[in-house]
Amino acid sequence: MKPVYAHVDQAACIACGLCQMLAPKLFDYDSEGIASYTPDHNAGTTPVDPADLIDLKIAFRRCPTGAIQHSEHPFNEQ
Repeated sequence: MKPVYAHVDQAACIACGLCQMLAPKLFDYDSEGIASYTPDHNAGTTPVDPADLIDLKIAFRRCPTGAIQHSEHPFNEQ
């Protein structure tokens, strides 16, 4: 299984709270309610723990703005 990396496009985030509700181990918010991927402070360079992939996919599919991004490559390589 290839690793999966995640990142939140913070410019697209509308602070709805859905991702943190669906995947609390993966997402948190700043003081303005903008989400970030917590395992690597939104850098997109730490693979998602395989045990958390289902939660990531659910949050990704339910994000109303598409702010949650995922890739098979770290985001600093794209």
